[in-house]
Amino acid sequence: MNEPYSYFTSKLKKLYGKFDDTHKRFEKSSNTEISRELGYSDAQFSRLINDTATEGEYARANQNVDRILELIELKKKLELLESGSPKKTRLPLKLAIALLILFACLGITYLFTLEKNETEDVQTVKYDMLRWSFETPFVNPYTKLKELPSDCDFPCYKYQGKWQLKNEYKLPFFRERNGFHYLATDAIMFARCMGEKSDKGNIIEGYEYQRHEIWYDTREVPIDSFLLGNTDLRKFYVEMDFSKDESFVKIATIHTFYRDEFLIDSTQIHRTGRDIGRDIEFISPSELSAIFPNQNVISDLVNEINMITRDPLNDFSKPSSCNPAAVPNIDFHAVSAGDEMRFDCKMTTSRVTLNYTKTFVLQDQYIKNICRELAN
Repeated sequence: MNEPYSYFTSKLKKLYGKFDDTHKRFEKSSNTEISRELGYSDAQFSRLINDTATEGEYARANQNVDRILELIELKKKLELLESGSPKKTRLPLKLAIALLILFACLGITYLFTLEKNETEDVQTVKYDMLRWSFETPFVNPYTKLKELPSDCDFPCYKYQGKWQLKNEYKLPFFRERNGFHYLATDAIMFARCMGEKSDKGNIIEGYEYQRHEIWYDTREVPIDSFLLGNTDLRKFYVEMDFSKDESFVKIATIHTFYRDEFLIDSTQIHRTGRDIGRDIEFISPSELSAIFPNQNVISDLVNEINMITRDPLNDFSKPSSCNPAAVPNIDFHAVSAGDEMRFDCKMTTSRVTLNYTKTFVLQDQYIKNICRELAN
């Protein structure tokens, strides 16, 4: 038995009880349940538990399980503080919960450096680490009903939960060479009340996984062809499906960890945010060769991609400039699953500002019941 594997199983025993080395399973949970809770795919966890994973996989797995155990220990200390003196420790507890989330989500940024030959598992893990931070017993960062003020005047409580991107949106890159486009395909955001920043309950913190793609138009159509005026995108471009147009080739996938902050007033929601971590997976040289037989074309394309990663993508990592969204419901107690936050935003790349719309849909609401005021 190699040392990293032994270390891995010994640490998991603290979480899941006695380990049966013959059948490769733990006493308290199935391997499938464990893989989901730890943010691994079934295939990756199978390699880890059967002593067939790579040295790098064990190094990352051991770091992650140590992180989980440290989180559990910190949570126990917080619970002791809370049971000891709730009024005096309320603000520090909220601050500590925020640190818990950030500490857990550091695992996402760390996972952005995984080797490319683990691509399929990595895509799952990147989102699952964020899911683990909000949907497992290890960390529960949401404000609960019992923690709300006696008059229930805490607007953010019904916004807590999982939000997803409603529609894809796309933007053309403006640069020396035409033909490159940015497509936002998916976003999953977990939102929590940020009570440690405002006791009015009007600030929401969101941790968001984004999946974007870079596409290349082999015709290299000028950017003006897609614009109505200087900043608006033409309808045909907004509705275009790159995957169904033979002129467009996907050349990279971008995984981003993003932190949002939302301020709620009586009728509007104001959004700010920025990247915390980002990883880019490029199409393989062999796939490029199958599409472009001319090696000179491939060489030029690779150079362009490298320049895009150094310059235009930095623009995409700057804070978004968005107009306020209308609240889903003036009565915040009535906010429910299916409600939307629609933001009209501007993205500036290489001095060109383009308008786009990003809409979040509430998919899984944490508090479904309506808060009840305490009797005097």
